[in-house]
Amino acid sequence: MQTRKLGKTDIDVTLICLGTMTWGEQNTEQEAFEQLDYAMAEGINFIDAAEMYPVPPKAETQGLTETYLGNWLARRGRRDDLVIASKVAGPGNGLSYLRNGPRLTRDHIVAACDASLQRLQTDYIDLYQVHWPDRATNFFGKLGYENNPDEQFTPIEETLGALDELVKAGKIRHVGLSNETPWGTMEYLRLAREKSWPRVASIQNPYNLLNRSFEVGMAEIAHREQAGLLAYSPLAFGMLSGKYLGGKWPEKARMTLYERFSRYTNSRGMEATRAYVELARQHGLSPVQMALAYVNSRSFVTSNIIGATSMEQLRENIGSAGVTLSPEVQQAIEAIHQEFTYPCP
Repeated sequence: MQTRKLGKTDIDVTLICLGTMTWGEQNTEQEAFEQLDYAMAEGINFIDAAEMYPVPPKAETQGLTETYLGNWLARRGRRDDLVIASKVAGPGNGLSYLRNGPRLTRDHIVAACDASLQRLQTDYIDLYQVHWPDRATNFFGKLGYENNPDEQFTPIEETLGALDELVKAGKIRHVGLSNETPWGTMEYLRLAREKSWPRVASIQNPYNLLNRSFEVGMAEIAHREQAGLLAYSPLAFGMLSGKYLGGKWPEKARMTLYERFSRYTNSRGMEATRAYVELARQHGLSPVQMALAYVNSRSFVTSNIIGATSMEQLRENIGSAGVTLSPEVQQAIEAIHQEFTYPCP
């Protein structure tokens, strides 16, 4: 399994990262253990979690994902072989049950980290990420920025200062961002430089054939600042597998079960998906592996976060690491992109 450097750190992470957000909702603890065992056998060393997982978020399941991972670590004793990433939740998104509504203040961040460490049954988290901003800006598919002069939000300076405390306490090793914008990323980098605080090692944003918006603004930052992309939703919630085409809604599939996952189901997204799936089949490729291999091939990507609810899906996803797209296929992908440019934000 190929590895890439995590930002400017001394950590090498595998090109494929195992995502975990279905554990505790669509996957049992036993299934989570099976996924972890298989992933490690395939050479994967990078696992991504979050305090709010599993999704959809609910009070009764919050934290189960980290708990499952912690129980696996306790039984297998493989902590030093893995790079564990987790996230602290920002405000909103119906999480009023979490610390009476999470914020990115010092007290919230310290409490969140301590709770994650307890669930994970570890003394440290390798990469601790801000899950989304504590301000009104463009993320989770929102377009059209609108400034609110009366907005109340936690300053990035307070957030990064709290993360600096956690690094100095040995509770976390490195800091990452998620669902962040160019301005927010550069503000974290500016503060880190001026105050000698932890430097952003990575940016976890959505990136897939239906949503390549990271390439506008953020990709240059990832390159020039050595803060690479941890690509999430590389299959656009499974849309790029082609399983939803033709009006199909497979039983137990995420978008069948949960109406909230509608980001990639508009008509243009469906049309673009059909074009990509047909291209893959014309070249004897799995649509899943073609979509993942494209993400893997991007120079600004540090790691591709795959998720699966079945072992069959997991094997196919991880197998994408061994797929190299021909120049002909890559050119055809760009031609489809020109026709369907950012069909799903």
